[in-house]
Amino acid sequence: MSIPIKIDFVSDVSCPWCVIGLKSLEQALARLDGVVEAQIHFQPFELNPDMGAEGQDLAEHIAEKYGYGAEQMAQAREAIRARGAELGFVFEMGQRTRIYNTFDAHRLLHWAGLEGRQPALKQALFEAYFTLGGNPSSPELLVALARQVGLDGAAAAQVLASGAYADEVRAQQRFYRQQGISAVPAIIINERHLISGGQSPEVFEQALRQIAAGA
Repeated sequence: MSIPIKIDFVSDVSCPWCVIGLKSLEQALARLDGVVEAQIHFQPFELNPDMGAEGQDLAEHIAEKYGYGAEQMAQAREAIRARGAELGFVFEMGQRTRIYNTFDAHRLLHWAGLEGRQPALKQALFEAYFTLGGNPSSPELLVALARQVGLDGAAAAQVLASGAYADEVRAQQRFYRQQGISAVPAIIINERHLISGGQSPEVFEQALRQIAAGA
């Protein structure tokens, strides 16, 4: 009999290591089919909550925030691309040239969770930004992605236009920051166990086996 496990996946849609963490987690869960039955809830975390609507040049942003030079940046990008390729995700580094505000994407993800389509929308957002170089703050793109995953486009547009779920998203972000989360991905199992960063499938598998055994 499978052990039920709750997973809160705290992340931002503009975080490449969150993609890697999610893909690794999914592979681990596939290996644990029949051992655990996981329910994943995607929780919001804005890496750049003060980012303007126009966004910022990605290289400029990384240099300002992390102090990376061109060589460091190239090495980091290649590491991300290679890890993604190992996990079956395509990072098209040449397509992604800017970083954007992601608050509206988080509001739409909150609504998608109520509609039962949150995982599909999360995956679509990752692909739209990291593979296709789209702007995840664009209402037009967000509505198109909502339709793509089977949500009602008119309802999605209404959510975005109305500012719906802004308070809920801010409250969730505040909660996780108060719990000490300052970097993502942060994967919280059964509200007790924290796994940080874009770990390998093996790390997730071992941790989940141990948690299931303890349960």
